[in-house]
Amino acid sequence: MKFNIFKSGFLLTALAGTLAVSSCKKVLDIEPESALTAAQTYNNVYDADAAVLGIYGKFLQLAKPYVLLNELRADLMAPTANADTYLQQLSNHNATEDNPYINPAPFYEVILNCNDVLTHFDKMLAEKKLKENEYSQRYSDVAAIRTWTYLQLGIHFSKDAKGTVGIPYVTNPLTTISDVKNGANLQYLPFQQLLSQLIKTMESLPTLADYSTSGTTLITTVDQYPTNKFFINKRVLLGDLHLWNAAYDPSSYRKSATYYKQVITTYDNDGNDNTKKNYYKIIGAPDPATGNQLAVQYVRYRESDINNLYESNTEGWRSMFSRGKVSYDAQYNWEWVWVLPFSSNFAPKNPFIELMSPIGGSYLVKPSRAALDAWNSQTQKNFFPYDARGSFTVKYIGGQPVIMKYLYYALDGSSFLPTLNSNGRNGEWWLYRAASVWQHFGEAATRDGYPKLGYSVVNQGIRSAYTPSPAPSNVTDIQNTLNLPEPYQFDARSGDNPNFRAIYRDMAGLRGRAYLNSRPLVTADSTREIESQLVDEAALELAYEGQRWSDLLRVAIRRNEPSFIAERVYNKLIKENGGAAGTAKDKLLAGEYYLPLKWQ
Repeated sequence: MKFNIFKSGFLLTALAGTLAVSSCKKVLDIEPESALTAAQTYNNVYDADAAVLGIYGKFLQLAKPYVLLNELRADLMAPTANADTYLQQLSNHNATEDNPYINPAPFYEVILNCNDVLTHFDKMLAEKKLKENEYSQRYSDVAAIRTWTYLQLGIHFSKDAKGTVGIPYVTNPLTTISDVKNGANLQYLPFQQLLSQLIKTMESLPTLADYSTSGTTLITTVDQYPTNKFFINKRVLLGDLHLWNAAYDPSSYRKSATYYKQVITTYDNDGNDNTKKNYYKIIGAPDPATGNQLAVQYVRYRESDINNLYESNTEGWRSMFSRGKVSYDAQYNWEWVWVLPFSSNFAPKNPFIELMSPIGGSYLVKPSRAALDAWNSQTQKNFFPYDARGSFTVKYIGGQPVIMKYLYYALDGSSFLPTLNSNGRNGEWWLYRAASVWQHFGEAATRDGYPKLGYSVVNQGIRSAYTPSPAPSNVTDIQNTLNLPEPYQFDARSGDNPNFRAIYRDMAGLRGRAYLNSRPLVTADSTREIESQLVDEAALELAYEGQRWSDLLRVAIRRNEPSFIAERVYNKLIKENGGAAGTAKDKLLAGEYYLPLKWQ
């Protein structure tokens, strides 16, 4: 494998392995045309940075399987008439072993590359080629990427062709793809054991902090792209791990919520920087300066005119999926926690154009009828009978519904013509954003015994949920959760007698930000009902961002209730063609959630 030099020192390059080149032959089982030895490539912190960027270059190749496995197997995405048999199989839950979309090899290529880099980082530290703080940040970052990749394998795969339960868990840098395929001397971990191991790994990392803004070449701006959102947020990952693990150990709910809270409150006490204080708040109130937010909003005083809905690359809820096309401004940073870019100038190319676009792509997947019905069954506060998030997420091109979320970088949002200077290939892969962190926080809080807080997240926010009716003029003892234990304390007070302007006063909740009324009041089992509300709201807010199958599966496992996932998949398939619906439902009701671990 050649050691590649990145254009502008950045990471989006055709070679996804700028790492310990001496072991590239082992990892990828190919003969290198020319190679540099480890002694030539691991000499200083700049070489370490190149290795980190190489890992992310390889990691980008998981974007396509990540979205397909998590969305097409669930209830919001369906194959089009253009889709091949293998995409149809994913949707119908009858994937055969030769299905290329279930090949685990790309995931293990990332893992083996991570193993190799981590070993060389250990050597660099021992040889004093890296300072302790340089080592801590880079080692923790790469280890977190490996952990995230293992989590995805655990979510989707169960056992290999020999019937061995679990997935191969490898940390040995000398292991090759061939070794993993053959199962030679490998440890197989069932999902519960895998989660325990991944949590142990993450909680023993040298640091959970983001890269420092000084003293590193990794935090910079290249071609107007700021790299500060490029690197995995380790606290969100730990929150997710504990949220899954709570099905086996309920004490993990509070641990999960604690990690999410650390992300939500990252900038709460950032001095007088009001811009940063808005990070991750899900704000719905209009911005006095611009008149709009990352919310479903209409021009003020014209809320009854459907033509005055904010929709552009820089205005309204839809703009969060295209703001970076214009500028990575403050509001972009309010929502996005972890984003990876695709550029027409670098490989790997953006896979979502090919999958989703009828213009410049093959239009292979589309929104399911069940998803469209869910958006169309909502009512806005101005009585318009649809959820505007659906009209932003999906557009009709040539009479066909198109998942537009991923296409705004490449296509104009109105004319659907390719945008200038994009070559139709620019875009982003979204992994974590404020809405998903809050949704999972609400899930953890609800299960930990605080369903009212979960209700506030899914509906109109903390201030609304904790304001009695009628509301007193003195809000000193309301509009907050300061009487709850941490990590559940939030101050959302806004009053004038005495004066309060607390930091969470504008936190609008998922439906508040979407300009929708609250879901029905809980009547019976508040924990289960609010948990279901959170999952159903996530379908409207986070559709096609790679979270859906995970959300459904996690709740089904937690409740020991296969129908939670089976009914939703069945409903999708019935509305599409019906042919495979019954078989898929029976399979899922039997708890057969997983794909075979079949190498190709």
